Amino acid sequence: MNFSELNLSNEILRAVQEMGYEDATDIQIGSIPSILEGKDVTGRSNTGTGKTAAFGLPLVQRAADNPDRSSVLILAPTRELALQITGEMRKYSKYIPNISVACIYGGQPMNGQIHALKKARIVVGTPGRIMDHMRRKTLKLDHLKTIVLDEADEMLNMGFIDDIRTILQSTPDDRQTILFSATISPEILKITKEFQTDPSFVKTDKGQKTTTKIHQSFYYVPKDQKEDALKLLIEYSKPKKALVFCNTKRMVDDLADSLSESGYHAIGLHGDLKQNQRNAVMRDFKSGRSRILVATDVAARGIDVDNVEAVFNYDVPQELEYYIHRIGRTGRAGHEGASYTLVSGRMQLNQLHMVERYIGETIEERKIPGKESIQKNQSTIFEDTLKNAVDSGVDPKWQEFVESLTQKGYSAVDIAAVLCEKAQKKNKRLSSIHDIEYRPAPKNSRGYEKGGSHNRGRGNNHTGRSYKGHGSKSRGGKNYSRSNKKYQKVTVTD
Repeated sequence: MNFSELNLSNEILRAVQEMGYEDATDIQIGSIPSILEGKDVTGRSNTGTGKTAAFGLPLVQRAADNPDRSSVLILAPTRELALQITGEMRKYSKYIPNISVACIYGGQPMNGQIHALKKARIVVGTPGRIMDHMRRKTLKLDHLKTIVLDEADEMLNMGFIDDIRTILQSTPDDRQTILFSATISPEILKITKEFQTDPSFVKTDKGQKTTTKIHQSFYYVPKDQKEDALKLLIEYSKPKKALVFCNTKRMVDDLADSLSESGYHAIGLHGDLKQNQRNAVMRDFKSGRSRILVATDVAARGIDVDNVEAVFNYDVPQELEYYIHRIGRTGRAGHEGASYTLVSGRMQLNQLHMVERYIGETIEERKIPGKESIQKNQSTIFEDTLKNAVDSGVDPKWQEFVESLTQKGYSAVDIAAVLCEKAQKKNKRLSSIHDIEYRPAPKNSRGYEKGGSHNRGRGNNHTGRSYKGHGSKSRGGKNYSRSNKKYQKVTVTD
C-alpha cells in the first residue's frame, strides 16, 4: 500500500517522499488509520519495521490540528531512542508550520528543556526526566491528547513501571494511548487492560522474532581467544559498518581499546559516557569515521543507523529479548545482514540454546576462519573488484599512460602485477592475530541445564531491576506518584 492511500496530508506525504519512503510497511498499514481516528492501539513489531513512522506520521497530523502545547507525549526507555524519535518527528513535520518537538532526557541542562517545553506541541522523553518536569510543573499534561509508550517491554525491564503508571494517571481520562512493543508479555497486557480503551491490536510479525534476511551463526571458542576470534571474523567478513555487543561497560571499554590499538576504526558506547560524548560517538559511527561500534545493550537502544552489515555478539546476551534487538540492527529495509555470536563454555552454550528455543530457529555452528582462508577470500574479493572496474570501462587517460610504459619496454603484465601488489598492501592486522584451533561445541548440551531456569533466560535479574551493570543510574530523586489523588515519594531509575 502506498502512503497516499492512508489519508495523510499533502504536507506529510511530501516529507515522506523526500525521506525516500515508498510503500508502507505492515505495521504502518495496520496502525496509521486507527491512530488517525483517535483509537487506542497496541502494536507488536520487530525492530526495523518502521514503527516510528507508524505512530509518528499520524500523530504529527493530529498535532497539526491541535493548537495546545504538549498535546502529544512519547515515552522512550533510553535517551538514544528519544533522540532518534525526535529526529524522525521533525522530518515528518518539515512542511507543517508551528509544530515544535521537544526532546527531554537526563544528562542535559533543565533550562534549555524548560524553554523547549514552552512551545512544544510534541514532547519526546525518558520517564525519569518527564517526571522531573512534572514535579517542577514545567510540563503539564492537562491538555494531553495522545501518549505513546515506545518499546514498552524494555521500559518495563528497566524498572519504569511505577513511573509509567504515575504519568498515565496524571493525564486526561479521554486521552489516546498507543503502545508498541517487540513482545506482548502478560505484563504488557496488564498495562493495556488498565490504561487503554478497546485497543486495536496490530501484530504484524505473525509471531516471528527474527528475520530470514539475517544469516545467523555461532562460534565455540575458548574465553581467552575471543578477541582473536572476533578479529578473524571481522577480517573475513569485512563489514563497512558493524556493531559489537558486550554485556558490561568495562568489556566495551577494553574491547574498543584493543580493536583501536590493532588498527580498526572502533569506538565504544555505554551509559557512563556523558551526553556530548555519546553524541560524538554516534556522529563518528553514522558518518563512517568509526566503522565498528562496541556497545552495551541498554546504551544501544534506539540506535538507528543505515547499512549495518554485521552484528557481532562478543558475549551471549543475558536476556533472550536482547538477542532479537541486537541482530535486528542489521538486515533492515530489505537488505541482507549477518550475525556472529561467540560462545565460551557450557553456561553460555546453554544460554545460546535457550535463545534458539525462544526464536524458534537453530543457529548454525561454524568454524572460525583461519588466516589462510581469509587471505584467499580477500584475494577473491579483490579480483571481483578489478573485474567490475574493467567491465565498467577504463579511463582513456590511464590506458594511454600504460601504453606509454609498454612502448618503453615494460610488460603490461608486470605493470599490472606491481599495481596489484601496491593496492593489496600486506595486512599487518592479520599478521598479529593468532589462528584458533577448531573445537566443536559439546553436542550433549542442547537444552536447559539440569535443574536450570525456565524463566526465559533472565538469570537472577527480573523485571524492575535498576540495570546498574548497563549504565543506568539510580538518581534517588524526589518524584511523585499519584495514588487516590495524593502524591507520594518514589525512587526513579533513569
